Amino acid sequence: MLKAVDLRKGKTIVHDDELNVVHEISHVAKGNKRSYMQAKLKSIKNGAIKEVRFSVDDRVEVPFVESKEFEYLYRDGDSFVVMDSESYEQLPVPAETVGDASKWLKPNEKVSCQLYDGKMISFELPNVVDLAITETTPVVKGATATNQLKDAIVETGTKVRVPPFIEEGTVIRVDTRTGEYLERAK
Repeated sequence: MLKAVDLRKGKTIVHDDELNVVHEISHVAKGNKRSYMQAKLKSIKNGAIKEVRFSVDDRVEVPFVESKEFEYLYRDGDSFVVMDSESYEQLPVPAETVGDASKWLKPNEKVSCQLYDGKMISFELPNVVDLAITETTPVVKGATATNQLKDAIVETGTKVRVPPFIEEGTVIRVDTRTGEYLERAK
């Protein structure tokens, strides 16, 4: 059990007999009224987001969730196959669990997953990944790093906005949370 005031974003909790991940949480104090915790919880079962208000003294059940590192291998129809880095066991992960991370996944990428009762409940990529540009418009002579961006397709097939001096074959760093170009990979 955990006090509601100690909840943080990303924490897995049990609410209404269902597993939820804390999507957003904020402490609200209004004048001389009692303060409370305003939270957005994302259901692991169906992905629905609901707003919940907890008193700061409420106790919330926190299930035992195991975090483990896996290596992404390949896509197989509607599932993604990952391998346990320790036991080399291969597990299929449903596309719903992977979500938007699929846009940045390439083979042999390390991912962090959370398991509850042997079932994979969340799938997280590193915040930054290196991807090669496979298609973009040609480099414009004299183009420098200005605020003008052009479209480019990375090796996973996702479109990214990049500076005009980036050319095909260049490896770039992309923020997986926002999908934004960060820099050329070293």
